[in-house]
Amino acid sequence: MAFKRQIDQLPIIPKDAKEFNVTCHYCIVGCGYKAYTWPTNKQGGTAPDQNKFGVDLSKQQPAETEAWYAPAMYNIVKQNGDDVHLVIKPDKNCVVNSGLGSIRGARMAEMSYSRPRNTELQRLTSPMVWRYGQMQPTSWEEALDLVAQVTCRVVAERGEDALFVSTSDHGGGGGGYENTWGTGKLYFGAMKVKNIRIHNRPAYNSEVHATRDMGVGELNNCYQDAELADTIVAVGTNALETQTNYFLKYWVPNLRGSSMDKKKAEFGGSEPVEQGRIVIVDPRRTVTLNACEVEAGKDRVMHLAINSGTDLALFNAWLTYIVEKGWTDKAFIAASTKNFDKAVAANKTSLEEAARITGLTVDQIRKSAEWIAEPNQGGARRRTMFAYEKGLIWGNDNYRTNGALVNVALATGNIGRPGGGCVRMGGHQEGYSRPSDAHVGKPAAYVDKLLIEGKGGVHHIWACDHYKTTLNALKFKRAYKRRTDIVKDAMSAVPYGDRKALVDAIVGSIRAGGLFAVDVDIIPAQIGQACHVWLPAATSGEMNLTSMNGERRMRLTEKYMDPPGVAIPDCLIAARIANNMERVYRAMGKNDLANKFKGFDWKTEEDAFMDGYHRHEKGGQFVTYERLRAMGNNGFQEPAVDFKDGKIIGTKRLFADGKFNSKDGKATFMETKWRGLQAAGKEEEKKKFAYLINNGRTNHVWQSAYLDQQNEFVVDRWPYPFIQLNPQDMSELGVRQGDIVEVYNDNGSAQAMVYPTPTAKRKQAFMLFAYPTGVQGNVVSPGVNELIIPNYKQTWGNIRKIADVPEGVRHLTFKSQDYAVG
Repeated sequence: MAFKRQIDQLPIIPKDAKEFNVTCHYCIVGCGYKAYTWPTNKQGGTAPDQNKFGVDLSKQQPAETEAWYAPAMYNIVKQNGDDVHLVIKPDKNCVVNSGLGSIRGARMAEMSYSRPRNTELQRLTSPMVWRYGQMQPTSWEEALDLVAQVTCRVVAERGEDALFVSTSDHGGGGGGYENTWGTGKLYFGAMKVKNIRIHNRPAYNSEVHATRDMGVGELNNCYQDAELADTIVAVGTNALETQTNYFLKYWVPNLRGSSMDKKKAEFGGSEPVEQGRIVIVDPRRTVTLNACEVEAGKDRVMHLAINSGTDLALFNAWLTYIVEKGWTDKAFIAASTKNFDKAVAANKTSLEEAARITGLTVDQIRKSAEWIAEPNQGGARRRTMFAYEKGLIWGNDNYRTNGALVNVALATGNIGRPGGGCVRMGGHQEGYSRPSDAHVGKPAAYVDKLLIEGKGGVHHIWACDHYKTTLNALKFKRAYKRRTDIVKDAMSAVPYGDRKALVDAIVGSIRAGGLFAVDVDIIPAQIGQACHVWLPAATSGEMNLTSMNGERRMRLTEKYMDPPGVAIPDCLIAARIANNMERVYRAMGKNDLANKFKGFDWKTEEDAFMDGYHRHEKGGQFVTYERLRAMGNNGFQEPAVDFKDGKIIGTKRLFADGKFNSKDGKATFMETKWRGLQAAGKEEEKKKFAYLINNGRTNHVWQSAYLDQQNEFVVDRWPYPFIQLNPQDMSELGVRQGDIVEVYNDNGSAQAMVYPTPTAKRKQAFMLFAYPTGVQGNVVSPGVNELIIPNYKQTWGNIRKIADVPEGVRHLTFKSQDYAVG
């Protein structure tokens, strides 16, 4: 049967309920919400003066009323030690979402820790340590002392290169400026750790090195530009699925033609305006593509279903054709860029050559270039917004492909102008504030490979789980478990209460090839099962947290509930580790090392924010918690440039003055020659195995399902990761909808649930990424680009049936998720 929450009545929010500003801590869109709390022994009434909405709730409310909330928006949580009602509902006054709520953000309340209502009881509530053959609770003092003793001993003996770190670099849940500064100051300030990786890739690097190296920061426009563009170019992004409310509020009005008045107001009648068009570059047909055709009409939507991994050749052909036609912004190129002629010559690609590589027709490539750059009536340059995400970022030849798309945006003068931009769509929100990482090097260390090879002695993990979010995952898990089991066996061989004997045993096991692992997280992650210490973290709403969204809009999510048990924010955990390492080094007589860990005397997350973002980030001097509270859910767009009349003044678009992030202020065109499937082994894998195993997200599931894995709503819908298959392929494989299949190749194997998809190309499967009950990363080869960026997308394997439809799958629907009007 269908999932039901078994709630038939909800309390009315009283007029005097406490109110908090909340930014959704899931995707990068950063929708604004309001959290309301009040004691459990009271509720509001139907009269206008008795409820927070100020309306007569005894009467039927209109369809678009604010005076309601859904069961998913409700919970009972702890606040200052007492049970309180909690409602988290969309904020109609937030400019980002205007009251829209996604299937993720609108469930923030029910995804909160609550013992009375049995939600998210998987949360870590106390530090845990490996003791007597299993993870057992301990005190913060005991846990931090063990972490510090082992880390200091190993670093003193083998140097900082023996300490490996995995950490998030984002905002929202698990990140934020406070937390990235905490870990950054610890590993890049007090230490200079080189063997460090990001949450979803095996090295410490940017997913968008190319655009940054060209002087073009990747979040350079504002959401309104999607309403103002003549043409949107969407590359490897499924916006309806993964940036839902950005798509609905800003893309759809342009595609419908209902943003025409905004265009006229913005451009003052100086150029013709019309209903928007969209070019979608994606090997598969997505729900976003379908929605665009429904809203705009098929004649204003162009789907370029390229051969997987050939984006670079397409972009080079666009650049070549646009230059040949004279549709470039010559004045902008002369004033604000360099190396244009050099890049054009190096990247020259004919329409015919691009058609051969991409599988498109010459006419498709020509027509899409016209939609991008052919001047409007009267000669006005087209306003084109370029948006890209994981299909490009985690695809073939990441660095050059990213650079090739930015080349087109620069050549057409579409960066820094209304209706333009060349932007990544993003996953998490952003919230990066750390000391310089220059010592890490470029390329950075391939951390997972080094761990597999037996390097390192101690591993600190922060808010990530690369059992699920890495490449070559099966081999990594086998090696990691083997090494951490060596330490577990050593810990089990000595009395836990004899601290010196325990630390000696751990250090001895590390010398024998073991790895001591510490996991800082809000839940017991899969990689955490191999670890020896768990440290419980607080997340957004259980702490004050700052982040910025995809248009650089920075807000403060205010603390509205207590964290579970004795959990505390990551930044304060980092500070306590630093405090303990300073103490241990002094006890070892190493005062020179101990002195490096001074300056971590933070008592609150606000202390970390002021020490980090406020002191070190561009415009940070204008930003404080008090000022952010006053700015509410609309915040400001980074960077801040002033504080005036009680408001932080931000920056609507980057590079509007034609000045870019380089010493001379000019953007640099890049040479981006096509070189086929770039990562080692990909071409051979393609020839050997029958199916492309493309992969990505789904609307219901956030990131690696770390919060969803015990949530009935999500697990009921997706007990296993889906794999979309063409029905003809299903027939050949002898499988039915809901059957469990094994995906396998020379890298490993994983399982998935068959989802019939008539629009899927033959021999091209699409699998849910990073899901706990079937990890697609198991079949992804270790091949990376020259900057150690993984290629998850171009993976090939075979498929075979391993089980009939399980009982827990029989009730599911396998209908198309496309929507239709009428």
